[in-house]
Amino acid sequence: MHILTADSASHFAQIALGHVRREYPHSGNLRLNSPGDLALPHQQHPIFYGSYDWHSCVHSYWLLTHLLRIHPELPEAEAITELFNEQLTADKVVGELEYFMLPGRQGFERPYGWAWLLKLAHELALLPAGAGERWRRNLQPLAEELAGRFTRYLPKLAFPIRSGSHSNTAFALTLALDYAHQAGDQALQQVICARARRYFVDDQDCRPWEPGGEDFLSPSWQQALLMQRVLPGADFGVWFSRFLPDLAAGQPSCLLSPVGVTDRSDGRLAHLDGLNLSRAWCMRRLSAELPAADARKKLLESVASAHLQAGLAHLQDDYMGEHWLTTFALLALAD
Repeated sequence: MHILTADSASHFAQIALGHVRREYPHSGNLRLNSPGDLALPHQQHPIFYGSYDWHSCVHSYWLLTHLLRIHPELPEAEAITELFNEQLTADKVVGELEYFMLPGRQGFERPYGWAWLLKLAHELALLPAGAGERWRRNLQPLAEELAGRFTRYLPKLAFPIRSGSHSNTAFALTLALDYAHQAGDQALQQVICARARRYFVDDQDCRPWEPGGEDFLSPSWQQALLMQRVLPGADFGVWFSRFLPDLAAGQPSCLLSPVGVTDRSDGRLAHLDGLNLSRAWCMRRLSAELPAADARKKLLESVASAHLQAGLAHLQDDYMGEHWLTTFALLALAD
């Protein structure tokens, strides 16, 4: 079984440290209201200007935070601490928050970037007292703003977004729920659980049209992972059996086979390496809750291992994958 070793943690940290302050190439999603909206990435985003785009930079900070927590003796720990001391300051967080507050940016990075920022805040809160508390406290105003936006947005979302990329509702709610539990944000927790039930609790006999050619998330597995978090154990067991009734027989096969990538220099086509990793994350979490005698447990463990191996082989083939794939590898390995 794949595990996160000290050596692999160090390697992951080196990859992330190599791009969190790499400003170019950069991809941004910006609505222009005036010529004054034009600015360089580091001027728009005092903290999260690297790693090709805002959300990838945010989840790279999450990766570094997680590694610092579980491997505090990492050779890269000093570099991570110096980075956070320089970047996660109150003044720079104000600059990030100001960007969100300008007209026309109510939906900036919704929901994917919002969810990763909350996941970062959650991880910072798990660090030992000391510097970690200062970093968490500095980031908290931005976390509270995005948590509030989630709370207001979800009741307006009449139907879940079941895409295999950034707009996927189930993925965002899974990450945001971690924050809501840790932060004691009852309003966010309640709206996530209520909307998850509304969106997904009646789904059954899954017959997915996936993977798509540019997916890095599996709508079916992400939905199952979210419902595992939302439903009590016995209720989830009933739901899961109804949702994937033929899983023990290896069906639907399209959810169980690792995928290949035809061109890793193409950022969208390279998403499929991430699909292998995110599927592995979901399947490992789901299998962990199944009884040892359940045939689906061994199946999911085996399939997850195959997906993980397929993804781990290509973390640094091209910068289009390098700037984000390690995060999804860590999601799968850390659990």
